[in-house]
Amino acid sequence: MTSPYGTAGELVSALGRAGIPCSVTVSNTRQNGSSDADCTAAINGVPFENEISVFGPPVTREEIGTSVDHRRGEGQTLVAAGSWYVYVRNPVFAPQIAKALDGVVLPGKEIPVRSYSLPAIPASPRFDTVQQLAEALDGAAGCTDRQESGSGQLTCRTGTKIGRTPNCATLQLHSDEAARNKAISIEISHPDVPASLVTAGNWTVNLCDYSLANQVARALGGVVVAYDGK
Repeated sequence: MTSPYGTAGELVSALGRAGIPCSVTVSNTRQNGSSDADCTAAINGVPFENEISVFGPPVTREEIGTSVDHRRGEGQTLVAAGSWYVYVRNPVFAPQIAKALDGVVLPGKEIPVRSYSLPAIPASPRFDTVQQLAEALDGAAGCTDRQESGSGQLTCRTGTKIGRTPNCATLQLHSDEAARNKAISIEISHPDVPASLVTAGNWTVNLCDYSLANQVARALGGVVVAYDGK
């Protein structure tokens, strides 16, 4: 499929013309004519992030295909055509992005999940919004510089309220127990990548500072799921 877009900026402009304004947060142009941009759009009042990649003429179709295959292998849903693709972080909105850009939706491939016996996870507490979960984490250890993705996920910096060096945390709400457990299993399925999550009810908090896990679990009424990467 051919495409009229030669730069990430042109794709952003096309989204705007289609009624999906996308506010650019990061952009980059490389010497080979390739360009990238991260932008935040909103549909029906729900914000979501997009990562745009446009490849310059020196990049071969084979190289583009390899990049697309790698992204999909990571479970990412893409909208693509010609020499560009957009990683739509909330796949619910991929069809609208595809229609706006005259591209096609390439669903992310299923990520293999390692077998792991999860601990007994309490059915409560539950949260109605990820912001409520963020407030609970803030009371326990801090949750500043919040950035919400629009797909029930939020990132923030935690640890400051208990005198720790600020570090990242990813907060996520889940539709049901099965979705929650699958998300946990994916996070602990990467060899050589340790993980420490606190979970209960319909939520998970993935902590970059593993030493906070027990304290956060006590404060939020959850349990710790730890993985040493082996």
